[in-house]
Amino acid sequence: MEDKALSFISERVEPFFEEERGFEKRPLCPSGFEWRGRAYRIKECSREWRDYARRGKMAHNMRDSHLAAAEKRGSRGVGRYYFRVRTDDGRVFDLYYDRAPTDTQDRKGSWHLLREMEREEEAGSAESGARGEQEP
Repeated sequence: MEDKALSFISERVEPFFEEERGFEKRPLCPSGFEWRGRAYRIKECSREWRDYARRGKMAHNMRDSHLAAAEKRGSRGVGRYYFRVRTDDGRVFDLYYDRAPTDTQDRKGSWHLLREMEREEEAGSAESGARGEQEP
């Protein structure tokens, strides 16, 4: 069964962490996030994945001999860490950390809310069977 997105959001969010944050450019799932003036506490992280694809001008600035290694582990300012999370109100979101610096003053990257997904119990009632474990 495919996961179904309810809405595409693509907005910047401010995460908060109650425990260890991990490395700055390789973050762990946050404890929650603030979006549109409201705090959402994360109750569960059901999936994590990474995407080290080079986008925009970064797609053309590396030798082919180094590209294969960079696609496996990322390179400076390139890569996204995705998390599928369930919030305290039961909503399911995909959020990600983008390692790309926004400008020379802010080299840390940023967090974004990508989309809201159909709640897993809603998806399960619409179609029976095992959930696939493939990454979106």
